[in-house]
Amino acid sequence: MEPRASEPIQVTLNATAAHLLARLAAELGTEDVSGLVVRALGLLEMAQRARLRGEKLVFRSHSGHESEVAF
Repeated sequence: MEPRASEPIQVTLNATAAHLLARLAAELGTEDVSGLVVRALGLLEMAQRARLRGEKLVFRSHSGHESEVAF
């Protein structure tokens, strides 16, 4: 059974995380920072599930360069 939050929670970000979140929001042209956090957590969840299966989650560039999502 997966844990679920029954209500929204507040999270305090350090300056580095806040700067990164603000920069990504600006680059993506959105004010929905909660949506960005959800998307980032989704990628982390995908990487975690792959790791638990003994697999890797990899990003591949158009030129073929691969980078593994690491913890």
